[in-house]
Amino acid sequence: MIARAAALSLLAALALTSCTGDGEQKASEDTSPEEVLAAAATTLGDTSGVDLTLSTEDLPAGVTGITRAAGVATNAPAFEGTITVVISGQSVDVPVVAVDGTVYAQIPFTEGWQDVDPGDYGAPDPAQLVNSETGFASLLGVTTDLEEGESVRGGADNSEVLTTYTGTVPGDAMKKVIPSSSGDTFEAEYLVSDDGELRQAVLTGVFYAKSDAMTYTVDFADYGTSKDIVAP
Repeated sequence: MIARAAALSLLAALALTSCTGDGEQKASEDTSPEEVLAAAATTLGDTSGVDLTLSTEDLPAGVTGITRAAGVATNAPAFEGTITVVISGQSVDVPVVAVDGTVYAQIPFTEGWQDVDPGDYGAPDPAQLVNSETGFASLLGVTTDLEEGESVRGGADNSEVLTTYTGTVPGDAMKKVIPSSSGDTFEAEYLVSDDGELRQAVLTGVFYAKSDAMTYTVDFADYGTSKDIVAP
């Protein structure tokens, strides 16, 4: 009898575990792509800081534009890093600090730091790149025709589940983030971790007037980073 009771208890426990697992899976399946991206936007907008890298391998020929930007963006808001710009076919690395509404840059062939207006170059204020209203987080809530794609293992030791979401971003929304953009719509592919963090955004469209479509890839890492960024 004792053995029988133990066996029945074990079966009951297994059944309960099975039901709980099915319930969790169903809850995940019931979460819409819109809800996933809304949560990811909130997480990005609320983080104290994040390592951000924007890059492209297909800047159109003859265009003066950004091929890479890498640094730390915080919710001060502030940014410290390096922006790589192609000017007259030459690639130039420009150290940049953006804080308190001012963008400072070490312009090549000049001494010290200078105040610059990124709008003069069709570029955004890098301090605003993770802002909920004017940064990449703002694109998530206006992306239409959303579809959930495949989930893959990734992250440290492949311990995370990363899911792809694709959709379309209106041109006016993209222009708030990247002022030089001039396309009517942009294709977007987002990679979101199982804990709700946007890890990558792949954005394709016309980012520079009178040029071909191109792709910018934006990677986000080390959510919760803290850095005291001050004017140089």
